[in-house]
Amino acid sequence: MTADDSFRRLEDDDYPAYTMGRAAEMLGTTQGFLRAIGEARLITPLRSPGGHRRYSRYQLRIAARARELVDSGTPIDAACRIVILEDQLEEAKRINAEHHRTTNR
Repeated sequence: MTADDSFRRLEDDDYPAYTMGRAAEMLGTTQGFLRAIGEARLITPLRSPGGHRRYSRYQLRIAARARELVDSGTPIDAACRIVILEDQLEEAKRINAEHHRTTNR
């Protein structure tokens, strides 16, 4: 693997570059919070060959949104459901916009 390959991986939103400790530090939360949103099935971290959780930038954005909701008083299960629905809505909007682009030519 070349240095360019390694750099491209770090630009990939889905590449699991962050350990649980680093992810928690970046989000200003605890490892327990990350475990809890994993148990609620909001995010599923990949595992290193040694079994350690690894998070992608996309997963960190999702976790950060859940943390915002929890910090404002939303129960964690409800926060996870809200984030899932927000993510589904954004995907539906993207698909709808693409559909309009292709049919209005």
